[in-house]
Amino acid sequence: MNLSIVIPLLNEEESLGELVAWIDKVVTTMDIEYEILFIDDGSTDRSWEIINELKLNYAAVRGIKFRRNYGKSAALQVAFQNVVGDVVITMDADLQDSPDEIPELYSMIINDKYDLVSGWKKKRHDPLGKTIPSRLFNATTRKLSGIKLHDFNCGLKAYRKELVKNIEVYGEMHRYIPVIAKAAGFAKIGEKVVTHHPRKHGVSKFGLERVMRGYLDLASIMFVGKFGKRPMHFFGSMGTVLGFMGTAMLGYLTFVKLFWGEAGIANRPLFYLGMLLIIVGVQLFIAGFLAEMISRVSPQRNDYAIEEEL
Repeated sequence: MNLSIVIPLLNEEESLGELVAWIDKVVTTMDIEYEILFIDDGSTDRSWEIINELKLNYAAVRGIKFRRNYGKSAALQVAFQNVVGDVVITMDADLQDSPDEIPELYSMIINDKYDLVSGWKKKRHDPLGKTIPSRLFNATTRKLSGIKLHDFNCGLKAYRKELVKNIEVYGEMHRYIPVIAKAAGFAKIGEKVVTHHPRKHGVSKFGLERVMRGYLDLASIMFVGKFGKRPMHFFGSMGTVLGFMGTAMLGYLTFVKLFWGEAGIANRPLFYLGMLLIIVGVQLFIAGFLAEMISRVSPQRNDYAIEEEL
């Protein structure tokens, strides 16, 4: 199969029919084999019923329904495990992403040999409460990752199949997929300016609580990307430095006590600081050993209760 179009959704019943018709109109002109994979992230409206109805009229439609809401990252992870197309394009279900972008995104993967192409909503139709945090995230991520993208969080992206089969997405990490891809060795990452439409139906699922979670996930990605396979290098290095500093302090006090006969060194702040640094250094070493053992057995972070498959 040439193309898989992945659409995670939550309560988007009013948009689905128009979206599928629009996609079908665009992709039919490309003369390729394709599928549309909906991931219903625990919708409480008629979204799943509509997906079943669409299946009767569009053979390309597939669907997976979560029993409850797990989040966009979970939806993408399950979709990536199930897609079969050589090119995978993700887009939101709210009609703000334009299916007219699909042919060029597909061409950039197939003909220009990109591993990943991220959309850039250069002109956005979102409220300031959504655009300002997004700009902060993008600036921070560009600085820390070295990936020169303007819009990491754009839902409209294209991927090479090998990429989505070799990454893991969870938490709020869907917005940092380019960073995860780079850490996995998929370094040819491009960008395309895409049209962003105002929301026609429903309400945005963006909330301020995602801001803190997003930054914590960024810290996790940066740490795991650098030290995930060798956690002892991080904890052990810190433990060595702190332990050496503590030992040096206590060694100095011991020298003072033995050769200068100074009394009361156990009451000096330097004594307690040296002891503290040694204790913390040992704890960091222990944390490093534990992390090494845990890394030997990957946790099952992506087990989701799937209610039904279409």
